Amino acid sequence: MTSPTASSRSPRRPAWAGRNYSLLTTAAVVTGLGSHGALVASAFAVLETGGDGGDVGLVAAARTLPLVLFLLIGGAVSDRLPRHHVMVAANVLNCLSQAAFAFLVLTGEPRLWHMMLLAALGGTGQAFFGPAAEGMLMSSVDGENAGRAFAVFRMAMQGAALGGAALGGAMVAAIGPGWVLAVDAAAFAVAGALRASLDVGHIPPRAPGGGLLTDLRDGWREFAGRPWLWGIVVQFSIANAVVAAADAVYGPLVARDHLGGAGPWGLALGAFGAGTVAGALLMTRWKPRRLLFAGTLCVFPLALPSAALAVPVPIGVLYGVMFLAGATVEVFGVSWMTALHQEIPEHKLSRVAAYDWFGSVALVPLATAAAGPAEDAFGRTAALWGCSGLVVLVTAAVLCVPDVRDLRRRTAPVAQGGTEPASADAERPVGGLG
Repeated sequence: MTSPTASSRSPRRPAWAGRNYSLLTTAAVVTGLGSHGALVASAFAVLETGGDGGDVGLVAAARTLPLVLFLLIGGAVSDRLPRHHVMVAANVLNCLSQAAFAFLVLTGEPRLWHMMLLAALGGTGQAFFGPAAEGMLMSSVDGENAGRAFAVFRMAMQGAALGGAALGGAMVAAIGPGWVLAVDAAAFAVAGALRASLDVGHIPPRAPGGGLLTDLRDGWREFAGRPWLWGIVVQFSIANAVVAAADAVYGPLVARDHLGGAGPWGLALGAFGAGTVAGALLMTRWKPRRLLFAGTLCVFPLALPSAALAVPVPIGVLYGVMFLAGATVEVFGVSWMTALHQEIPEHKLSRVAAYDWFGSVALVPLATAAAGPAEDAFGRTAALWGCSGLVVLVTAAVLCVPDVRDLRRRTAPVAQGGTEPASADAERPVGGLG
């Protein structure tokens, strides 16, 4: 792994927090504040136009479907083009789509297809942004300090989620969802400007590749050859789907019917964010030797929020449950990023990250779109208990994979197969596609 040169570090920052790392963290905070408020705003924008739970699910599915369709391409492109250029272009698309969404909500009654189309544009931007951002972040820290750097990054990001969800819910209740969406558009603009100033001069140029399809095959071989990697991705393909259905569809409905509306639900999401901050803070100090075993054990409490909504518990109890789930799942998140950083070659990070993201979100559109019909068929309570049970089942199953239990932490970077690692972050012509 390469890291920014000493000249790019500020004496006021820790030695491992170079200029690129600091810019990436700041930009993530800015977009986190806007995006987590916008998640609350988009759901209540649908409900305020007369939509029901099925309509909320369709908008959520429209946001995620392009993410599934374009993630693999986004990962391959991000390992060929300069990653920071891909990130900025994605931020521009997200800014424009959210600005249009805000304009429609503020000036009239947007139709369902309007909201679905704009949500889909946002998902397309995320498909290219996510793999590029993950690869760029991992190339900005060294192996010895990776765990602490990722914990601090995630603590900052989750702190933004805490503030964004809480402020977003309060703003939706006070001035309506349109203004929250407008703030999100402005946040994307600011973050894009920060990411445009990333320094990639220290990163060596990559050798010419064999085309986009070759890159996709290389990424698949890297992914499929590691049981711990694909096993956990399969686990989260199911867990993320049911949690997304609970948070995006059932949560707002339970909040409207039993908890007092957008404000309390925003605070509940904020409690989850506060828990992730606490979990990340813990991981700046704790370095479990068996990374994935410790992390996977901490996924079980992710089943608790759906169960709490199924009862439903009083709002104060829900806050506590959300905090606990956030804290424990963040232990997994830092452990997962550290494992990827130490095991995957730098020049393949974005491709592997794309397969990770693809598997993790592949079922989310289906789950969110099916949430409304499932509620009609089985009832909201039964659907929420089903979400909770599936999280427990798949988490127990992945512990049967030996590599998940046995992978050990180390500080030396992964071997690069005897060749000099090449990076997509260097400015150079790119070979033809396909």
